[in-house]
Amino acid sequence: MLDATMKEQLKQYLGNLREPIELVASLGEGTKSDQTRELLSEIAELSDKVSARFDGDHERKPSFIIRRASDAEVWVRFAGLPMGHEFTSLVLALLWTGGHPPKVSDEVLEHIRHLEGDYAFEMYFSLSCHNCPDVVQALTLLALYNPRITATLIEGGTFQEEVDARNVMAVPATFLNGEMFASGKMSVEEVLAKLDTNAVARAAARMGEKEPFDVLIVGGGPAGAAAGIYTARKGFRTGIAAERFGGQVLDTMGIENFISVPYTEGPKLARALEAHVAENGIDVMNLAEAERLIPAKKPGGWHEVVLKNGATLSARAVVLATGARWRNLGVPGEFEYRNRGVAYCPHCDGPLFKGKRVAVIGGGNSGVEAAIDLANIVGHVTLIEFDSQLRADQVLQDKLRSLPNVDIRMSAQTTEITGNGERVSGLLYKNRVSGQEQKIELEGVFVQIGLVPNTEWLKDSGLELSSYGEIVIDHKAATNLPGVFAAGDVTTVPYKQIVIAMGEGSKAALSAFDYIIRNAPAEDVAEAA
Repeated sequence: MLDATMKEQLKQYLGNLREPIELVASLGEGTKSDQTRELLSEIAELSDKVSARFDGDHERKPSFIIRRASDAEVWVRFAGLPMGHEFTSLVLALLWTGGHPPKVSDEVLEHIRHLEGDYAFEMYFSLSCHNCPDVVQALTLLALYNPRITATLIEGGTFQEEVDARNVMAVPATFLNGEMFASGKMSVEEVLAKLDTNAVARAAARMGEKEPFDVLIVGGGPAGAAAGIYTARKGFRTGIAAERFGGQVLDTMGIENFISVPYTEGPKLARALEAHVAENGIDVMNLAEAERLIPAKKPGGWHEVVLKNGATLSARAVVLATGARWRNLGVPGEFEYRNRGVAYCPHCDGPLFKGKRVAVIGGGNSGVEAAIDLANIVGHVTLIEFDSQLRADQVLQDKLRSLPNVDIRMSAQTTEITGNGERVSGLLYKNRVSGQEQKIELEGVFVQIGLVPNTEWLKDSGLELSSYGEIVIDHKAATNLPGVFAAGDVTTVPYKQIVIAMGEGSKAALSAFDYIIRNAPAEDVAEAA
């Protein structure tokens, strides 16, 4: 199962184990069970602190639990093989079970330990899902640090009948005590917030007690991270308030145009950004969704950002970097069948539609790339484009047209997504040339029609927005409000690219620095210096 390089790396990791752990497998017949036996045997051979048994009798086969040898009541279960994106989750589960400390705050661990109640989690993932590892790792932490919590982490491709029976059509999908708990990416802090209703109030109280910042960045994507690093290096007290640190990068799979890095993946880049930000002593406030901006009454005054949790943060200068999100179709059936056949991430959810008929809506690079990827998994792909021609790069169009299981419908306006009450069954579209309405029978719809800037919360602030809702900025990333700057996909700057967002974030930070030294009281500037 593991090549020589992986074995050597894993052996080094397992050297961090502080106490013995046991792997207990429940196996049946077939290739997956054989592979599970092989994987666990190889892991056990790499450390004298790891033992493997194959006498488990759990109903899910193949599956295995990881538990401390000294405490059999504390465990986490993987059902299916946690390879692909989940191999890191497996390694972390081994280390955490064996006493190696996780890289989370003591406050988070104490929150887990003192959580009241009995919680049995079941979570479905796919091996190509880059959003799933965060949820897998969050539930693993909960199970290992609170004996009243269990976590069973299920690879959907191995348990397809179970996935179909529970109508799981998007991953990550998390069930709690047999009922649907959440669909989509979640951090351990987000899981705790859902379980503990007082967590939000406590977080708001802590944020509300913070001293004013020199610069407050709203948004934690590439633009926000770059802005934070630049202002912190100028010696300014810097805060980043982010709904989720990493932003849309967390939903990005392969990145091949980040200059000097031939290939990386969104979650990996987000972790690197987080580490770089941490090195500069920036106060990062995660799960901090902005609700209102109150601009300063005069240059050099204090701007205020009101958060949805009730806290208010103050700063001399503000950099808005709230990014963008996937655009919705806005047609009947889209909302009703979201995560029940309507999906937005082909990498995450594509494997759940193996052998089935799906549609991709959108003929830009994202749509055509999605159709190409899905064609290797599903039975048939219909790409639907509103325009009379595709807008993707020619090399992508050529690849798409070469695939035998892909149809392309041009000048097609999607009018409705249909279903049987439980899941998607088809799609209606109107031919914009003939006016004729047609129906396609299918089981999945992947929406890839561009982005919407996250600016709804700014509409009553006096900030100038474009007709598309983007923040209007000048060549120095300044808005029409003195001391308020903006960067990244949320602005009018063309070409929504990671490398451009980073450059714009850096520019906004330098402009914020210049603004403060020219407008803040002299004693404040001297103190910062």
